[in-house]
Amino acid sequence: MKKHNFGAGPGILPESALEKSAAAVLDFNGIGMSLLEISHRSKDFDAVMVKAKSLVKELLGVPDNYSILFLQGGASTQFAMVPMNLMKSKAAYVESGVWANKAIKEANLFGEAKVIATSKDKNFNYVPKGYTIPNDCDYLHVTSNNTIYGTQMKSFPESPIPMICDMSSDIFSRPIDVSKFDLIYAGAQKNMGPAGVTLVIIKNDILGKTGRPMPTMLKYETHIEGDSLYNTPPVFPIYVCMETLVWLKSIGGVAAIEKTNQAKADMFYAEVDSNPLFVGTCEKEDRSNMNACFLLKNPEMEEEFLKMAKDAGIIGLKGHRSVGGFRASMYNALPIESVKVLTQMMNDFALKKA
Repeated sequence: MKKHNFGAGPGILPESALEKSAAAVLDFNGIGMSLLEISHRSKDFDAVMVKAKSLVKELLGVPDNYSILFLQGGASTQFAMVPMNLMKSKAAYVESGVWANKAIKEANLFGEAKVIATSKDKNFNYVPKGYTIPNDCDYLHVTSNNTIYGTQMKSFPESPIPMICDMSSDIFSRPIDVSKFDLIYAGAQKNMGPAGVTLVIIKNDILGKTGRPMPTMLKYETHIEGDSLYNTPPVFPIYVCMETLVWLKSIGGVAAIEKTNQAKADMFYAEVDSNPLFVGTCEKEDRSNMNACFLLKNPEMEEEFLKMAKDAGIIGLKGHRSVGGFRASMYNALPIESVKVLTQMMNDFALKKA
């Protein structure tokens, strides 16, 4: 039985991307070799890299003065690469969750990571707003979507300094104005591919200003000049990302998926708010369309609820230990039918307990 996959990551992928990737593992492009065996410098993989970058540029409207990179090390490596490459002495950070906090700790190795706003006081159940962005910082770092806590920035500030954004869990889920950002990074495993590759979109003219000596592999210029091929790239994850973006384009692109994602979120949160057994964990205005966190008012019912979910073919609902309860991750590839199954099951559970 096909599962209804609400896992937070690695997340659900489109069926077409899985099928094409599985076939490519056995015989890629009819060349008699597996995708896992081909040279990363072959013409066959070069076509994959070119197409993947082209789709990123097309789907997000990336301006010509930006470079698109496929790197390794996950978003966690970007926590250090960003300040290493961009911070001269001080940078501004918005602390909206665990991952932002980890980015702050890494940045403090290279200068001062100034926390200009935080939602730590309420266990990160809202997105900080109304903060002043200091002009004397080298950049502003924000996190667009907080996977663990289920919050999402619905709009971005007008920043007088370069703005950096960790978009790991909601990139490609809604249109963005890339020109407002100087660097965007995202681990693929939430919404655009499998674990093993990280997308970086970077404005070219912000580099080379720190005067800091850096390891070759940790310099963005190295990967721009090498066209993401300085070292052997993660060939298979990049291919799966390409096929995922092909699927996204085929269904109407980012604007179309935003409408679907909004419909899924509206349906789910309507059930949470109307069901007498459940309660959401976040401020309503900041609720994420990607990761919905919720609790049972009576925690003693949790195991029974999870068993009922398992019996219905629903997986990945258990919440992160920092929040508890449940988390329904509704990434791009999750069909709205899965949300219908979950909300009906929640309704049935309430009737059972009435």
